[in-house]
Amino acid sequence: MSLEHHEFGLRPEVILGLCAALLVLTLLAAIALGSTAIPFSSVFDAVLGQLPPGHPDHDIILGIRLPRALTACLAGAALGVAGLQMQTLLRNPLADPFVLGVTSGASLGVALVVLASGSAIGTFLASGMGWSDGFIVVGAATLGGLLVLVPTLAIAARLKSAATVLIFGLMVGYAISAFVTVLIAGAAPYQLERWTAWGFGSFSAVTWTQLQVLVPVIALGLGIGLLSIKQLNALLLGENYARSMGLNTALMRLVTMGSASLLAGAVTAFCGPIGFLGIAIPHTARALFRTSDHRLLVPATIVLGAEIALLAQLISLLPGQFGVLPLNAITALIGAPIVLLVILRSRRGVFSG
Repeated sequence: MSLEHHEFGLRPEVILGLCAALLVLTLLAAIALGSTAIPFSSVFDAVLGQLPPGHPDHDIILGIRLPRALTACLAGAALGVAGLQMQTLLRNPLADPFVLGVTSGASLGVALVVLASGSAIGTFLASGMGWSDGFIVVGAATLGGLLVLVPTLAIAARLKSAATVLIFGLMVGYAISAFVTVLIAGAAPYQLERWTAWGFGSFSAVTWTQLQVLVPVIALGLGIGLLSIKQLNALLLGENYARSMGLNTALMRLVTMGSASLLAGAVTAFCGPIGFLGIAIPHTARALFRTSDHRLLVPATIVLGAEIALLAQLISLLPGQFGVLPLNAITALIGAPIVLLVILRSRRGVFSG
């Protein structure tokens, strides 16, 4: 699993640098493009803090587009790393928070907190939540995700069939989603409308105050992923090999489950249940870098995750002044072909991760 030259003669580090440069360009485009086009000069001035408050583009860039773009970057990176962790932990190429029901469990945690706070459901879904409430919701979403992930992992340890584990996760996810729907059914019509919009997924509702919660939480989850690269590589070769190398596999499973649930839970709490990115991003990184080495896959997944999420956000804004496309529809259009390709390749034994 050494970092060798790519088939095009470029070192992986060079390709990763090119991806990072493309991410910066995509970020600038996500800020500049929208229902109203903004000159790149204004974007640069705003990012550098040189755009005066009275400027007509000031509120649009700093109040709407910059937090939306940063949220997309954080969410894409988080879901990508969570998907990579779960694929490695379960040794299943189709594992990700959405498919295995972790996202549904996180939604349950959000629903319970929102309902427990009574009328606060409208305030939360209207992005009026403060940072202290944000940590409570993220904690509930993380616990909800773990509630699903732990039994799924137990099933995976007993059954070697990847299809059975996926079916179990899907059924648990559907059951929890149905339960959440029953819980929310009694809410007021305007609250139901906001919950439905939240369920479509969106990067647009996160405020600067909520980013004060989202940034440190996702940074913690990504940091765990970066610090556990060596252990994830050991798990690729099987638990017996990992134990022979002195790895505490039980602790590693717990840490990885916690990190994946934290990342998926935080994104679900603030952006809604976003599908397909957790599957598509790790496989995109594997295909681009031709490796299963987590020393390269983890940072590559972070960069590509942010980039693909920004691209999905840009596509969702294509109607412009005529409306916005549901984000989950865009991520499905991006991710579904990748999932189908993975299924076809894995049947021939090509997948190695």
